[in-house]
Amino acid sequence: MAQNSYELNSGWKCAPISTVKDNGATLSAADFNTASWMPATVPGTVLTTLLNNQKVPDPFWGMNNEHIADIYKTGSDYYTYWFAKDFKELPAQNGGQVYLNFRGVNYSCDVYLNGHKLNKTIQKGMFLRFSYNITQFLAKSGNNRLAVLVHPPDVVGNPNGGQGGDGTIARNVGLQYTAGWDWIQPMRDRNTGIWDKVTIQKTGAVRIADEHIVTLVPGARMPEGNQQPAVIKVSALLSNPTAATVTGLLSFELDGKTVSKSVSLKANTTSEVSFSDYSLANPKLWWPNGYGPQNLYNFKLKFAVNGKAVSDEYAQKIGVRQLTSDFNEHTGSRQTYVNGQKIFIKGGNWVISDAMLRLSDMRYDAEVRYHRDMNLNLIRVWGGAMIERPEFYEACDKYGILVFQDLWGSGDCNGRWQDPQKLDDQWTRRKYPDDHGLFLRSAIDQIKMVRNYASLAIWCGGNEITPPEDILTALRDTILPKLDNTRWFVDYSNSDSMSHNELGGNGDGPYGIQPLSVFWEHKTYPFNSEVGSVGVGDYESLKRFIPTANMVPPVYDEDTHKNKVDSVWDYHKYIGYDTSINKYGKAKNAADFALKAQLVNYDQYRGLAEGFTSHMWDWYTGFIIWKTQNPWTAMRGQMYDYYLDPNACLYGLHNGSAPFHIMYNPINGMVMVANNTFKARRSMMMVVKTYDMEGNEKLLTQVFADINATTVKKYFSIKETIDKAAAKEGVFLSLQLLDEDKKVITDNTYWIPDSKGAFSGLQKMKTGDLTATAKFIKPGKVQVTLVNKEHNPLAFFNRVSLVDADTKTRILPAFYSDNYVTILPGEEKKVTIDYNLPAGKKNLVVSIDGWNGPSNRTITIEP
Repeated sequence: MAQNSYELNSGWKCAPISTVKDNGATLSAADFNTASWMPATVPGTVLTTLLNNQKVPDPFWGMNNEHIADIYKTGSDYYTYWFAKDFKELPAQNGGQVYLNFRGVNYSCDVYLNGHKLNKTIQKGMFLRFSYNITQFLAKSGNNRLAVLVHPPDVVGNPNGGQGGDGTIARNVGLQYTAGWDWIQPMRDRNTGIWDKVTIQKTGAVRIADEHIVTLVPGARMPEGNQQPAVIKVSALLSNPTAATVTGLLSFELDGKTVSKSVSLKANTTSEVSFSDYSLANPKLWWPNGYGPQNLYNFKLKFAVNGKAVSDEYAQKIGVRQLTSDFNEHTGSRQTYVNGQKIFIKGGNWVISDAMLRLSDMRYDAEVRYHRDMNLNLIRVWGGAMIERPEFYEACDKYGILVFQDLWGSGDCNGRWQDPQKLDDQWTRRKYPDDHGLFLRSAIDQIKMVRNYASLAIWCGGNEITPPEDILTALRDTILPKLDNTRWFVDYSNSDSMSHNELGGNGDGPYGIQPLSVFWEHKTYPFNSEVGSVGVGDYESLKRFIPTANMVPPVYDEDTHKNKVDSVWDYHKYIGYDTSINKYGKAKNAADFALKAQLVNYDQYRGLAEGFTSHMWDWYTGFIIWKTQNPWTAMRGQMYDYYLDPNACLYGLHNGSAPFHIMYNPINGMVMVANNTFKARRSMMMVVKTYDMEGNEKLLTQVFADINATTVKKYFSIKETIDKAAAKEGVFLSLQLLDEDKKVITDNTYWIPDSKGAFSGLQKMKTGDLTATAKFIKPGKVQVTLVNKEHNPLAFFNRVSLVDADTKTRILPAFYSDNYVTILPGEEKKVTIDYNLPAGKKNLVVSIDGWNGPSNRTITIEP
């Protein structure tokens, strides 16, 4: 009897506890009438259910969140709900077992099935998986009723505007952002609910759990060529809940080979079983994005009773790789190795996919893919949220994104700093959470849940603060050495063990908009866990959550250095662009502001990535941007909006973080090349040109160049020439590296301001004559060709969008090989668009918006 598992993800009903007078035993009886109960969203939160039943307005739109009752004022019973689900499952035969599995309930619950209470004491812990053997409780008819009473977090916190509100939300082992942060308003139910998957699992007599697969790749490897063997270590926990001894064969399949081991389990026992080390010949290795392919093997582990009937099995795609790290004494920071090769970390901070926990495989895949498209190789999962779901890790394995996983805690809530908005003093907050045992049990469970993923690289004790000493000691000295001893553990996210500066301490930042000189010339922390800038989306993005009446652009007062901001923009956490917008001309309206914001976005994140990369292995071993995504309709720190629409931040980062990249230091005029790959490059032609606002070209130099592997190289300074050319109204600078076939390997176009620091020439550019065509390459893929004729001005900063011709809205998500592209006179560029066509959406067009071209220009897609 092979494993058969299915989700209970539809047909749920719910009712608030205030309307239910009966107990769980009665509610879970088949004859109890739930016809008056509301349809429930499971997995999901109470707030999601209320939204889906139109009982509350969308909290992501405008000021709607202010019109939803907050649990701090209503009391916990307001969001305490009964959930019920009818399902069909006949009693198991011939010693078979049936299990009910919960992957996440926030925050505590009682569980009833067919009149029986399954938990002896209340099940508590947002980050604990619960499993019940329900074999003896299944109805003979096969008609079963499940009833679950879900309570909110024990402490809901006062959302008083502080980071995590008054901080008491951290007394739980749970999400801290739900009481509000500087990038989100409070989630009114604190995400109460059956928020993760509920499954029914059928096995034979023996069940497999706690599978552990470790891959060791000794030596320094290259992505290509034959490989020396890798070592695979496999173990698992086997349980036999029956009254008889069971003998069988535990085996795993990998790369077409099967390895087996005889096992005998006594009645009502659980035993850990380990295989001898397995040597995998000529392994296909897994590499981080930009360094090599993300090879994955199909791995299957199964137990067969008497070597015949399969009792249970476990399957996962695994990546074969080895992670190590050491301390770089020159930079003063930790550095990461994969398969023996040094990796320069280019990362993004991640909070959570959706603030209301509306999680999905599709959304995880799209978000992680965007990080791949940014040319990043790491995501840090921030400690005010959660250990991410297996589906997130599957996407990271697929796209080559290493994961820096925080455990639960933050310097803001857990007492690192004095804060008048916090209820308790620092000494008290330092001891959060209230239940240290629950924290450790949760950590053990979640470590087991995700430890087999190749992408998981770093465990971290917490965000900007260590957990309490007893928790830290248990994690560092006992739990991780036993459960997952091949990864680096850092005690907190900006620990001295991670990096320190010349002053001796570590930290993070700066945040917010910066002069480009800061990224290039200001030496910050050598492995910076949080550094970031702005992130307002374009006008199409803003329209998704800002009412028309509030489409008022912010105004920056240069005398008071303050922003005058509309109330909705402020509610959605607008962060100032200061004088940057005005350098392109004062914004005429919200649409004009959003367009100019994209120019700033691109320049900021290209500059950030280039500035840090320019000091690779000298000042830095890595940087992690704060932050790359928003799980709510916020207006800061995002490369794409909540609705998965990318803005220019993404493509500035895509450019600046490219594994092989030519770049220009705007401070000293140095032309440089960064090579993050393991290959040296020879016989490249470097071409450096300027273009004025009319498109007149001037060749500055054309010279052959080379560069070694995993390094950054300075070539020459052109500062004096550029300053002179740009003085009057600015100038465009074009950098290219060509291969021996004269094809572009890497290119980069900068817009340089005039002598006053303004982009006066851009404001007077003539309308260009860009030719654009589009064609379907195959289902789900469109190629757009952009051609700028000779003697034209540059076709500057063109946003390409795939659009539903009927609704005039963008297809989301869609993935562009590049965007916000500039086409030089006489140049052709191609942009490839990948997408999954929504049901019923057939009439597609491509829209192009350029700085000096017609807006919303529509291109028909040819077959």
